[in-house]
Amino acid sequence: MTIQEGLPFPEDAAQAGAQESRARAAKHSRRNTFRSWDPPQEAMGKVPREWRIQAGIVQHIPDDLAPFVEWFHNQPEARERFRWALRDSLDELLDGQRTGRWAYQHLTKTEKTYLGTAVEVNLTKDFDIDNGSDLDWSIAGLDIDCKFSKDLGGWEIPMEMYLCPDHGERSGRANHAAVLTWMNDDTGQWAAGIVRITDEHLRWKQERDANGERIRAYNRDNKRKLFHGAKSEVYWLWGGLQTDLPTNLLLHLDPKARERILTASLPRRASSGQQRLNQLFREIEVQDRIVGRQTVLTVGQQDDSPKRARDARIHLRPEGIVVLGHQGSHPHVARALELPVPVKGEWISTHLVPVSSDDARPKFSLDGQFWARASENERLNPEPHPAPDLNEKREIDRQGLS
Repeated sequence: MTIQEGLPFPEDAAQAGAQESRARAAKHSRRNTFRSWDPPQEAMGKVPREWRIQAGIVQHIPDDLAPFVEWFHNQPEARERFRWALRDSLDELLDGQRTGRWAYQHLTKTEKTYLGTAVEVNLTKDFDIDNGSDLDWSIAGLDIDCKFSKDLGGWEIPMEMYLCPDHGERSGRANHAAVLTWMNDDTGQWAAGIVRITDEHLRWKQERDANGERIRAYNRDNKRKLFHGAKSEVYWLWGGLQTDLPTNLLLHLDPKARERILTASLPRRASSGQQRLNQLFREIEVQDRIVGRQTVLTVGQQDDSPKRARDARIHLRPEGIVVLGHQGSHPHVARALELPVPVKGEWISTHLVPVSSDDARPKFSLDGQFWARASENERLNPEPHPAPDLNEKREIDRQGLS
């Protein structure tokens, strides 16, 4: 066997293992260093007056768009899957575990540009959408493209999506349809619509050329935005404006609460992931709300952040706070307390107090003692009552669930 000169060649497996190890690189890497970010000073996107839409819109389905509309309506839980695909796309770019970012405005310019691609990729995977002949998607056997914009009405349409005699070989083979997607993490709003792209539905400049002909309003990439009047041509899925984009918990927290979480244990130079997650579940504003995996990863900024979330149970139990997960007795306790029930990758914390059997609050019993969620006053002025040990493997008295 001939060994190419100039290339290092390991003499044994141990040396090879050392060369492949991440340890030397990680020793100097800045990627996993805890970072904090300032609150955004500008809005995520714009909603021009001409593109404002309402919720609960009732529209006639255009015949040419009916195959696409019916396809989405026939997909199981399509609306839920769509809104979560939008949420996941933004969270993937924020990459809170490695960057600590919790707002769209923290992204770089390049990453913001990629968000539309991430949305398309995640929708493609979630709905198992086939590739089109001329465009990225084929739905109901017809070509269609997916467009995203953080600005309502800001979708940019390339030449290959519509017929135009002036485009020559770059002209589309037909006036194709497009799925228009939009979300605003600041307001929790999102929308999805379908429209037929035509030359007339796209923007034109106000001035005319030397021959008095209208001039198409291209950007530097030869793309055009929809003309404001084309809003009436859009069929909005699920009735138009949606107001339930899955919540970005850190973004929408009270700024003081968020600062307490992300700077837990300061004035030390840096807080630990465990301390930050303890504070997350300790915050009254966070209690009784589902905390998702992305929030835990962003707050912990460690590879084992989910374990730190589980360990928070041990640290917070003396304060009367329990952190419920998806296993063992925890879902039963959540239901008994009339809390949202966590699924895998979710947690919920609450402050418990011992109560009598005739207390009117939702409650459960363990070892003969009833427990209920603390009132607002009891949370603000807590008495030293450690929470019960709700080990996931421990059986709760089902007779005591009420």
